[in-house]
Amino acid sequence: MKNTLPCHLLVLVHCASLSPDSRVNTAVYQEILEHFMLPSTDELYGDADFIFQQNLAPAYTAKSTKIWFNDHGITVPDWLANLPNLYLIENQWGFAKRKMRDMRPNNAVDLKTAVEASWSSMDGISSARASMPCRIEAVIDAKGAQTRY
Repeated sequence: MKNTLPCHLLVLVHCASLSPDSRVNTAVYQEILEHFMLPSTDELYGDADFIFQQNLAPAYTAKSTKIWFNDHGITVPDWLANLPNLYLIENQWGFAKRKMRDMRPNNAVDLKTAVEASWSSMDGISSARASMPCRIEAVIDAKGAQTRY
């Protein structure tokens, strides 16, 4: 394996083609990876290796999805569910939740619109990424326990 780039790629599932009542099952997830994630990583990294991070949703951890990643030569590390301090996406969802606190969507379409609006108005990922060295140090100092992050 070549040297792995020391950065994270934040991939947001593009659901424009999904109806509001759709569910992301294994087949849908792999199609999203194929049509959205692969072109993005090709553009960003070319032939360089990278690490793809995801949580433990059933579609993400299915045997066929693991095979898909392996067939495409993509490294997916184990998810350490008890360390949200180091998962930038958790931080981003926290920003979205706070921005949406006063919104009251009535249906799935309204919810999707509200999430997209709150997400697009955020720049929290930059500050979260900049704080990563401090986050890592805090987790080490806390011997893996929760930190102020």
